[in-house]
Amino acid sequence: MLNRIRNRIYTLTRNKQNITKLAIAILILIFPMAVRDTYIQHLAILGFIYGTLAMSWNLIFGYIGMFSLGHQAFYAIGAYTSALIAIRMGVTPWLTLFIGAGTAALTGLLIGFPCLRLRATAYLAITTLAFAEIVKIALSNLVEITRGELGLWGIPPLPNISIAGVTIADFKAREAYYYAGLIMIVGVSLLMMKLKRSKIGLAFTTIRDSEDAAEALGVNPAKYKLIGFTISAFIAGLAGSFYAHYILLLAPQIASIVTSIDIVAMTLLGGAGTILGPIIGSYLIIFISEYLRAYGAMRLLIYGAAIVVLIIFMPRGIIITSGRLVQKLWNRVT
Repeated sequence: MLNRIRNRIYTLTRNKQNITKLAIAILILIFPMAVRDTYIQHLAILGFIYGTLAMSWNLIFGYIGMFSLGHQAFYAIGAYTSALIAIRMGVTPWLTLFIGAGTAALTGLLIGFPCLRLRATAYLAITTLAFAEIVKIALSNLVEITRGELGLWGIPPLPNISIAGVTIADFKAREAYYYAGLIMIVGVSLLMMKLKRSKIGLAFTTIRDSEDAAEALGVNPAKYKLIGFTISAFIAGLAGSFYAHYILLLAPQIASIVTSIDIVAMTLLGGAGTILGPIIGSYLIIFISEYLRAYGAMRLLIYGAAIVVLIIFMPRGIIITSGRLVQKLWNRVT
């Protein structure tokens, strides 16, 4: 009798979960039509961009256990490469998005090859941070190419999409960028899910738990670290390319340590090693920082303190902590 009741509760809960997921999906799809405030739409689009960037860092930290402080370099490389090719060569941004991402991936491969053979976490963190600073300095000083601190402007927006002469996506409006950003983050999320369940994902997890055990099982840590680092750089470059053709203005500060801190905070706050964690963390960070703008110079102090408090009380992130709370409540009920 008790088992029958439990099964019935489980079935009802399962149905409610599916209904909830469907409702959330519908709300996400109709959001730009329901919320006409362009500023809120802008924040939603930034959430897609930073969520994708945070997922790229989560791939190496949450899945493999590598700690990089220079992921903003791949973000900047993707952004500047896509923008410069579109400006100087007239190539459509739909193609330069992937050229920028590919360039970031190639750079990640070249940087990762000598660095990822070292097991010490500190070496990778210091090396990647130094590389990011080199990228930032280069972007500031190559004035003839990047226009330095004046900023790279004149970046073309994403071209409109038309079918049979009918425009179905007009990128003069934020709604089109919203749906393009949604497609980007959903695509990256699906890639993460596939990776997590694949042979490569199992190798990543084994390396994260113990490199010695991974080697004993025949897994080559250096090889799989390099694969993960390259894929991660590609995703970061894609996010940067999309950012360039959305904001239409780039400055060297995109490769600053501030961006790196934001990436780390978004991932840890949402939950490292999860799919949704970095996305939720990115929206929390964006909305917290925007809300605190009213506090002027005190904003950064309050912002930093809020993140520290959240991480102290939720060290495993919001996703994992809330999941455990729900499981405890479920165990008490059943």
